[in-house]
Amino acid sequence: MNAVRALMTVLLSIVLTAPAAAQASPTGFVALRDVDPTIVHDMRYYTAHNFVGSRIDGYRAPLCIVTKQAAVALRGVQREMLKRGYTLKVYDCYRPQRAVDHFVRWAKDLADQRMKTEFYPQVDKTRLFEDGYIAEKSGHSRGSTVDLTIVKLPARFQRPYVPGERLVPCFAPTRFPDNTVDMATGYDCFDTLSHTDDPRVTGQARENRQLLKTTMQQHGFRNLPEEWWHFTLNGEPFPDTYFDFPVSRHSI
Repeated sequence: MNAVRALMTVLLSIVLTAPAAAQASPTGFVALRDVDPTIVHDMRYYTAHNFVGSRIDGYRAPLCIVTKQAAVALRGVQREMLKRGYTLKVYDCYRPQRAVDHFVRWAKDLADQRMKTEFYPQVDKTRLFEDGYIAEKSGHSRGSTVDLTIVKLPARFQRPYVPGERLVPCFAPTRFPDNTVDMATGYDCFDTLSHTDDPRVTGQARENRQLLKTTMQQHGFRNLPEEWWHFTLNGEPFPDTYFDFPVSRHSI
């Protein structure tokens, strides 16, 4: 009997101390497509076209999941963009903690440099933590942060990335042929040129960045200055909770 009680005590302790991030998805999360089906999806972490070079842990579907508040706000942004002849395109939305953990493991594996030429050509991998490109927590895991850009309508065809193809630096004029407007760098470009207001970015690329930033701000989002594509909803509903449910239709 004492052994049974001891086992029950251990199990209860595990349940009570489990982090919120490991629990199932709460109410209040939605698929962005269900709120606005016109927003284009290019969910990079479901594919091998990202700085790791393989699908990231926790991405079981090419799906943008966000809090309902963030989805409604994005619908407002999209309405503005459509009036101007553009559409939003999302690269990443809710990101499970297990995906962030995958990034951390990859960053510590200094031998894995297969995607360096495209995503961090001028940054030594030993500096990814120190320079802030990789961290052990991400605002994406709270559900109200999105990585996105804009596409001129009608959207041009975008060919798929082929694993193993020759890579081109993310800031090169002839970088991977994404169908978005010119932002001077590609998505997830680990370089100071990705800073939203970097003075080296001029002309149409600067105008495009400011259009995205201004329109997002008007609908309640704030930009991360180091990444022109990264926005978080003001007053997000889960400001202190880092979730870990997988990106899947079954999670919402």
